Amino acid sequence: MRVLVCDDEKLARDRLARLVDAMDGNEVVAEAENGRQALSAVQESRPDVVLLDIRMPDMDGIEAASHLMKSEHPPAVIFCTAYDEHALQAFKVHAVDYLLKPVSRDDLAQALERARGVTRARLEALDQEVHPEGSRRRHISARTHRGIELVPVDDIRYFMADQKYVTVRYSEGEVLIDETLKELEDEFGDQFVRIHRNALVSLGFLEGMELANAGHYQVRLRGVEERLTVSRRHVAGLRKVMAKL
Repeated sequence: MRVLVCDDEKLARDRLARLVDAMDGNEVVAEAENGRQALSAVQESRPDVVLLDIRMPDMDGIEAASHLMKSEHPPAVIFCTAYDEHALQAFKVHAVDYLLKPVSRDDLAQALERARGVTRARLEALDQEVHPEGSRRRHISARTHRGIELVPVDDIRYFMADQKYVTVRYSEGEVLIDETLKELEDEFGDQFVRIHRNALVSLGFLEGMELANAGHYQVRLRGVEERLTVSRRHVAGLRKVMAKL
């Protein structure tokens, strides 16, 4: 199998790479220092398996695994972690697999063999189990013609629902995702406010609300030329939120 090794510590990456390359039928095709690099490497090298550390800067292994679910053919994910047994119980039932550092050759060989049967459903179950309550993503991922695109949540101006998709507007343009506004509002409710049944806007880019024609209100967002309509039922709530900013 083709294996990608992701760990922010070079010594740990080198050791895992040596173990994998010493096993017949497996080869390391790429390495990464954090989750963001791992996602880019997955698109370029198309590994069958990703060995992921959990605690890494920029993007940790848990968030990286959740974005990998968006791949058309998601690789199997094996966590390689220094977590103790108690912490591992949070995702032990649905984990694709996990190994405690320092990883032994026999444990890695068994994990790679088990990883051959991974499915998207198991990755989804893993994502639901391992995210601690109250945690959230730092990036939104979208499948485009270029593969998986990552959009930092802090760079998003608004989410706009249109039938079965949601448009994500950010500094470099727009992408479409297949999540719901309700899911996004539940996850990022302290960063975004609902102004319409089909729109959430970023509090960080909200500049003001103004009266438009026919008594309708609109909001101004920094870096966005167009004005977004505020529904009547959300005007009062938006005023309260703005008063606290």
